[in-house]
Amino acid sequence: MNTLVRAACAALVLLEITGIPAGAQQAPNRIFTEVGLDQKLGTWVPLDVTFRDEEGQSLPLSTYMKGKPVVLTLVYYECPMICTEVLNGMVKSFKNLHLTMGKDYDVVTVSINPKEQPALASAKKLKYLQALGHPEAGGSWHFLTGDEAQITRLAAAVGFRYVYDQATQQYAHPTGIMVLTPQGQLARYLYGVEYPPKDLKFALVEASHNTIGSAVDQVLLLCYKYDPMTGKYGLVVMNLLRLGGVLTVLALGGTVAFFLARERRSRRRKEAVAH
Repeated sequence: MNTLVRAACAALVLLEITGIPAGAQQAPNRIFTEVGLDQKLGTWVPLDVTFRDEEGQSLPLSTYMKGKPVVLTLVYYECPMICTEVLNGMVKSFKNLHLTMGKDYDVVTVSINPKEQPALASAKKLKYLQALGHPEAGGSWHFLTGDEAQITRLAAAVGFRYVYDQATQQYAHPTGIMVLTPQGQLARYLYGVEYPPKDLKFALVEASHNTIGSAVDQVLLLCYKYDPMTGKYGLVVMNLLRLGGVLTVLALGGTVAFFLARERRSRRRKEAVAH
């Protein structure tokens, strides 16, 4: 991740750390050096790590890989500010995604605070399913808790670097979500607290190896390219020009075929009249 992106992530993290004592000058420096979100595209997440679901049952992460791409996010449920914005941003994007949670993709949210328990995760899940407006999606959006060793292992695998600030008793962490392939590989990262539905949809379509989405989505992906430095999709001018050229050739071919067919029909009618 380049310096600009790392600085932006750290700036967001600083918003979460409030009330630092006047003499604690080391905390901001530590945040800038130790907190960040490093892309590890193509890396396999450890599917054998175990977390507790909302009912308190310990299950491996592989349980939630059900043949669909997965949106993965690391937050903590008693977070006073930034995590709420991340989850709200996810709900906003899901509502406008034109893909169906449970049918086209699943969501896994993991707490980075080992002290948080399934009861808290269950309450958080209920809140966000209500915000989503689809309480029936409970089997597709999972809110998990776990032990520190398991959390640390998953966070390290996906490049999610965070620290606990003793002065404020809060976690300093980056913001963003990750999209996994159905097999558990890191496919895309989206930064910040808002995730444009277009970007998330493209990420899910690509992560699914084009098994979800429409034919139009496949065509649009020819015109857009993922930029790992920004975590967004940008218009690729050359691909757009190539696509435009192909469409022009097809249109011209169709026009020529139409006139040739009309000319043949006209010739046959004249021959019929002559006989």
